[in-house]
Amino acid sequence: MRYCFALDLIDDEQLMKEYEMHHQNVWPEIIGSIKDAGINELQIYRVTNRLFMIMETNTDFSFDKKARADLNNPVVQQWETLMWKYQQALPAAKPGEKWMLLNKIFEL
Repeated sequence: MRYCFALDLIDDEQLMKEYEMHHQNVWPEIIGSIKDAGINELQIYRVTNRLFMIMETNTDFSFDKKARADLNNPVVQQWETLMWKYQQALPAAKPGEKWMLLNKIFEL
């Protein structure tokens, strides 16, 4: 399955550079948690302060299982806290919601 998400960064050039630097050196435990969840590929793109993430998952992937595993993983929680320094929710996000799932509206 393919899932696409959006999220904003705080609109500050220095913070956006730092965010990108962190993603050039993602912690091994984060990579492991992504792969262990059944995510085969993950890409993040940026235009200005808007981020787009594309996830390709296998049949074992579950949003619920990933969320539970992340909550029980102190390293993932540390990473998420660090990333929230740079991120800001989209205007339509619910309180505490980060990445918002996009609805596909066209395919060729």
